[in-house]
Amino acid sequence: MKIICVGRNYTDHIKELENEKPVDPVLFLKPDTSVLLKKQPFFIPEFSNDVHHEVEILIRINRIGKHIDKRFAHKYYEEVGLGIDFTARDLQSELKEKGLPWEKAKGFDGAAVIGKFLPKKDFDNINDINFRLEKNNEVVQRSNTAFMLWKIDELIEYISKYFTLKIGDIIFTGTPAGVSSVKMNDTLTGYIENKELFSVKIK
Repeated sequence: MKIICVGRNYTDHIKELENEKPVDPVLFLKPDTSVLLKKQPFFIPEFSNDVHHEVEILIRINRIGKHIDKRFAHKYYEEVGLGIDFTARDLQSELKEKGLPWEKAKGFDGAAVIGKFLPKKDFDNINDINFRLEKNNEVVQRSNTAFMLWKIDELIEYISKYFTLKIGDIIFTGTPAGVSSVKMNDTLTGYIENKELFSVKIK
């Protein structure tokens, strides 16, 4: 299983971090060891003092594909999920300043929360899905897939130019504004529409 992540896919988050708007989707990978085990807490790593939550819509690939035209991209997934791309922001900033890859800040153990998935057929329009993240019962991130710079099918087309997509691969489609540091004893709960898809305790 590959975890393929998209950066800078929501304008409000680009502004939030004072990044440049990209010409093409920004891609990076997380290893399978970054997946947080089910029902396990997230432990803040000792190498960071500023781990941020980034809630994201997820897509699980259901067939093998390469050079997929966006007209046919909808055939390559049947489920939509929700997750968190945990980011060691202090470490990421240090790496970016040096022009180095982000993997240490994005791919560490436990850095990928993969919640439940819902059937795609449950949604009238895949490009009009509301989702949110609550921290200790307060909404901290809220958005809709309509605000993606590159929609899901466009992402599949772009990603498949570079990586063969295989059954079980997960695409993290980007995060909206509202990212912030997590603290010990926080609880993060993610929703698509009003369905809870994950809840994670911070240790």
